[in-house]
Amino acid sequence: MKNIFSADESQYRTRRLQNDSELPTTALKYLALLLFALFIFLPFHPVVTLSFQSTIDRPDIAAGQFTLVNYLQIFDRPELRASLLNSISYVLISIGITLPVALLSAYAFSRYSFIGDKHLFLAILVFRITPPVVLSMPIFQLFSSFDLINRASGIALAHCLFNIPITIWILESFLSAIPKEVDETAYLDGYSIPRFFYKILIPMMMPGIGVAAFFCFMFSWVEVVFARVLTITDGKPISMAINALFGFSTDFGLIMALTMVSLLPGLIMIWFVRHHIARGFTLGKSN
Repeated sequence: MKNIFSADESQYRTRRLQNDSELPTTALKYLALLLFALFIFLPFHPVVTLSFQSTIDRPDIAAGQFTLVNYLQIFDRPELRASLLNSISYVLISIGITLPVALLSAYAFSRYSFIGDKHLFLAILVFRITPPVVLSMPIFQLFSSFDLINRASGIALAHCLFNIPITIWILESFLSAIPKEVDETAYLDGYSIPRFFYKILIPMMMPGIGVAAFFCFMFSWVEVVFARVLTITDGKPISMAINALFGFSTDFGLIMALTMVSLLPGLIMIWFVRHHIARGFTLGKSN
């Protein structure tokens, strides 16, 4: 009986020592996470603060006073409303064109072998790292001949030139992780190619599609080179609208409010694809 109590006591002491040793490690992890969060969100503090303050003299509002006038101006001024709608429209158009084209291209690179396939794949990736300013003049001349200047569709097509290569690269890596036997089994079961894509392949590819859509959105939403070149009078995105607010008498409160509003579509997009993004990055890491 004494030996039994001694064994239980030794096990209890061992578990307690292990728990005591894990406490400092856990505390350090939470401290590192807290410091990282402060590092990320600290720059947003002045942005949020100024967005709710009057930063210029107004007849009825003193400078520095808490107010919602900056956010109200965004919806009262037609050019600011139009810039937000323009940004959303050409981002959606770009993603809507990029994903189907890139999925078919990635399937071809993953499932078929042809002469020069590796070289063509490398050339597509090299085109992606080309600075947009290098192609701004040829694209302007080409799009002007097709009457695509000052149109959201023109900017969306220009973004596709850079979104399609990175999307092909992302989707090809996910497709290569799916065994070819899945395709063969589906064809033996009588699936046509469109039905196979819709019923089997696309659901299996949703994590990769979520990651690709995320990167396409990030590039299209913040891109300014093509927006500056291809929008002279109309169709300006929200990035150009923010840039146009800087002048001799700059209303920084309005700029900060417009900046906060510009973050909302990105947060909404991340919210809807958050599960696919998490699974996509995990699968990409494991592969």
